[in-house]
Amino acid sequence: MLLSLSIKNYALIESLETDFSNQFSVITGETGAGKSILLGALGLVLGNRADLTSLKDKEQKCIIEAVFLISNYHLEPFFQENDLDYEDKTIIRREILPSGKSRAFINDSPVNLQELQELGAFLLDIHSQHQTRELSESAYQLEIIDAVAENSSNVIAYQKQLTVYKSKQKQLNDMLIEKQILEKEHEYNSFLLNELLSANLKDGEQEELEQAQEQLSNVEFIKENFSRILSIANEEQLGAIVNLKEIRVALQKVSGFSPIYTQLQERFQSAFLEIEDIINECEQTSDKIIADPERLEYVNTKLQAIYTLQKKHQVQTVQELLKVQDHLDSKVLKVDELENQIAKLENEIQQSKVEIDAIAKVISTNRVKAITDLIAKIKAILDQLGMAEANFKFDILATEHYFANGKDELNVLFSANKGTSFGALKKVASGGEMSRIMLAIKSILAHYSKLPTIIFDEIDTGVSGEIAIKMGEIMKEMSHTMQVFAITHLPQIAAKGDTHYKVIKRSVAETTVSELVLLTQEERVVQIAEMLSGKDVSTSALEHAKALLN
Repeated sequence: MLLSLSIKNYALIESLETDFSNQFSVITGETGAGKSILLGALGLVLGNRADLTSLKDKEQKCIIEAVFLISNYHLEPFFQENDLDYEDKTIIRREILPSGKSRAFINDSPVNLQELQELGAFLLDIHSQHQTRELSESAYQLEIIDAVAENSSNVIAYQKQLTVYKSKQKQLNDMLIEKQILEKEHEYNSFLLNELLSANLKDGEQEELEQAQEQLSNVEFIKENFSRILSIANEEQLGAIVNLKEIRVALQKVSGFSPIYTQLQERFQSAFLEIEDIINECEQTSDKIIADPERLEYVNTKLQAIYTLQKKHQVQTVQELLKVQDHLDSKVLKVDELENQIAKLENEIQQSKVEIDAIAKVISTNRVKAITDLIAKIKAILDQLGMAEANFKFDILATEHYFANGKDELNVLFSANKGTSFGALKKVASGGEMSRIMLAIKSILAHYSKLPTIIFDEIDTGVSGEIAIKMGEIMKEMSHTMQVFAITHLPQIAAKGDTHYKVIKRSVAETTVSELVLLTQEERVVQIAEMLSGKDVSTSALEHAKALLN
């Protein structure tokens, strides 16, 4: 239940702090006094979006703080799931900064608007005239039936399964689109893949082939130069090896005369051996160099194939071509893989559909069973509200479409008087009748929902006199199991409240402010008398007010 509300710098309110009782509270005041401001402030606490127009003083921040007693409503799981500190007296605070930014806190822990809205749904129901219009909408009508049918757990299970079903359907659609695209490219991709596979590419092969091509194309030139090297090195009289041997002998002869000569002789010996080894390798290499036109043709052909593929696929190396090959291979194989995945997913979707249909059938069956009881309860309350001849028809049609709360379509027909034909509720019910029907439904739902608090915002539209008294009595009866507020213009309803608050608008200096005042018993008599006769309160109006209060 709502224990207290504190508002600072919001709309016409400079500062307001009010405690509330757990019974039936009424709020009255002249039109424009600021009753809707209270609802706006509570709406912000419940997660409605805010803007700078909410600030009375644009230079100061707006703070709205509501304290709720939640010990009897088993909300600990919500606090655990959202990593929030649980308190029996939970404080929700909303701040709007002059910059336009908004902040929200639950027990001093920062939260986002979604978390605020989720908690608010457990705490407070603000019934406005807009919600009366919702009464003619199928989704809200089904919510009413589901509450009476105690379908809550079934609807939650259905929605979870529906989420899974839709997710799998989306996966399937994405796969089918991908398969369609791949199939269009399949033939071309297969051709490109086979072209690469037939090239029998190996990483590093291009460099080896280019080197081989360079050698095979210049065999005569290479052979000629190796022959010249060997000739110069090995000529009998003037060959380089003969001359180097003579130098070696000369160094050996003088090496014993100085360590320096010995070192020179050793260095020369090392160099001589290296040169001698090089000449031997040149000789061996020269013997191996032979012209091979067939090998040259193979190398040229293979290189040309590689260059052509590189140009086609816009790459520079064989390694990149191999990556293209792998990519094409995966694309070609993916068509077959997708077919298997699609078949598996279709089976899962079918199974999910069976499970959803089973839950939807239970929901629909429960709804059909609950309708008779719901109509009887509504008629019993409407009988008290001067609509003894009112009657309803709830036609439930099972469909193949998956709605958010089941597979049923609902058509609610209404007849206000005996002998009149049934028509669509929104077309044949007047504003006053809709208000009374909504009150009847809210009264019934109060027995099924665990909601701590409900606020009726001028639900008395279009009614007066004895009917208004009955409406007040019904709201007072609802307050035996929940906290009830009624914002009203009718003295008959105002008189039924256990506590009475008045919204007053007055001028202070150069500004206008709204205040919420808890009335004493004497002040209530005067307020209700004013509601009966206007500002000029007559003695009869005061007596009538006392009679209503008694």
